[in-house]
Amino acid sequence: MKYLINFIEAKNVTKAKIFPHLKCNRQEAKILQYICRRFVKGIEETAVLDILQDNFEYEGYDYLNHLSIIKKLMDMGWIVQISFGQIKVQEVSKLEILNTSVAPTMSLIRLLEEGSLEISLPDIKPYTDHLEYLQDQFDVIDLLFQMSNSKQGFLETSLSVGRLKSKLALLTQRIVERLKITDEPIVVEEFFKEKEFDEREKKIFLALLKEEYAGGEGQLRDMNVLIELISVDEYDKIRNRALLEDGSRLINDKIIDYEEILNMFGGISRSFYLQEEILQKIIHPNKKKKVTKLKLDKLVEEQELFEYLTPTTDLSDVVLHPKTREVLNTLIKQVDKDVFAKLKAWGIKDKRKGIDARIIFYGHPGTGKTMTAVSLAKTLKRPILSFDCSKILSMYVGESEKNVRKIFDDFKSLSKKAKVDPILLLNEADQFLSSRSQGTGSSADKMHNQMQNIFLEQIEKFEGILIATTNLLDNIDKAFSRRFNYKIEFKKPGKKQRKRLWHFMLPEKADYEEGFEVEELARHELTGGQIDLIVRNTAYKVAVREESVFSMKDFLEEIEKELGASFEGSKSMGFKV
Repeated sequence: MKYLINFIEAKNVTKAKIFPHLKCNRQEAKILQYICRRFVKGIEETAVLDILQDNFEYEGYDYLNHLSIIKKLMDMGWIVQISFGQIKVQEVSKLEILNTSVAPTMSLIRLLEEGSLEISLPDIKPYTDHLEYLQDQFDVIDLLFQMSNSKQGFLETSLSVGRLKSKLALLTQRIVERLKITDEPIVVEEFFKEKEFDEREKKIFLALLKEEYAGGEGQLRDMNVLIELISVDEYDKIRNRALLEDGSRLINDKIIDYEEILNMFGGISRSFYLQEEILQKIIHPNKKKKVTKLKLDKLVEEQELFEYLTPTTDLSDVVLHPKTREVLNTLIKQVDKDVFAKLKAWGIKDKRKGIDARIIFYGHPGTGKTMTAVSLAKTLKRPILSFDCSKILSMYVGESEKNVRKIFDDFKSLSKKAKVDPILLLNEADQFLSSRSQGTGSSADKMHNQMQNIFLEQIEKFEGILIATTNLLDNIDKAFSRRFNYKIEFKKPGKKQRKRLWHFMLPEKADYEEGFEVEELARHELTGGQIDLIVRNTAYKVAVREESVFSMKDFLEEIEKELGASFEGSKSMGFKV
């Protein structure tokens, strides 16, 4: 503490050992001396008005003329205005400073403690292992993070940025020099050479690796923070976004992946992480056995109970009723950290951070229930396992109690082995959910009631997302209805939606007769599934012709066939865009 004591005791502040590092004049240094004297006496914050009135002679309001000194010290990064928190220093006017308090910044405190802000690096020696190398690289990431905050003008200034740049240059050069004299290969450097990463990709990788070693969910996972970390200016930020978007090398080569989270304000943010296989390769470079995670799709192939569904659409691709979309968005918001914190504080959720939801999708066959479930899985970046409930009786006659439990036990087992949290989709769950038989009834009725009781028990204690699809809601047992916190109806599309569906489903590269109008096709009360079927059937018919041109007549013939063959007239089907 010799530099601190020397500074606060100096009668001539310009003779203090740290004065040359302050880069300010005598009057400004005396103000800093006054603030530091109060700071060591336990007064963390000093009122600006006290500083002016205690350090300058004045008549009336003359002390206001010295506000520029306080502002300059703030701009230099030696003191910080407490009351304004994260407001940019440049945006604070001199008069706004008057009735607030200031305190020494971390830069000033460090200068007083160490006597210099110049980086002090040990002698250059070879790296003994990859951890020493990573420590240096993580220090680089810390400096870049500080610089990104400084560039935004929060608390620090251009003087601080200059110091950080100097440190960064020295540390970067030190890493280069140490690598030159290191004989043993460094696994991360070898990986960079193998993948031919540029400097921006290296920094993104190291930032995410730093988060993994820290074991937290820090800011360095956020897309905007990562972009800020590797960008010099606004143009650079726009250009660098491509490094973290779908189709980039880092994502395509399965080096990094991300989770999309709908925040409480309706926006979507991306949180990035290193793929498990890559992470293990870096963290445990000397392990002979390759550490891999059992893939859920491969595990599902070895059993007969569940089907692994591969999503091709997300919720943005699905035409949904506004109320339905609102309900699903509310569901998705459970993963927002602020929403989770509130629910936990209120005692609604425990320490489990994932979404907990039991959902019924109801509507006539083919109304898009399954497609929406699968699209929800893609939006949440979750796998989805489907079980066809219509097969339960034929598969498990006589062992209903045992085998209903097996559905849920096997689902948990697969999830645990793959270390993932999939969505469970119970397709065509009518017989599970229908009203239970009253009285004694037949042995079949007893078995059915017993099966439903076990199913009810399993639903009650299920953790995660469970979606049951059913054709009719009216016949659902009230005991089951109470267990589902979301009930979503799927209806037929209106004319406007049908027009969008036709535009989406008609082949783009096909030839159409002159005067072909989608408006005419949209007039017919068809559903998405029917439109899809009609387009396919028409395409088969047109493709075999020598002159393959789609005509309105072709489609109208198929529409007539579809509506004529329907047992329910215009059936309600699923649809997407």
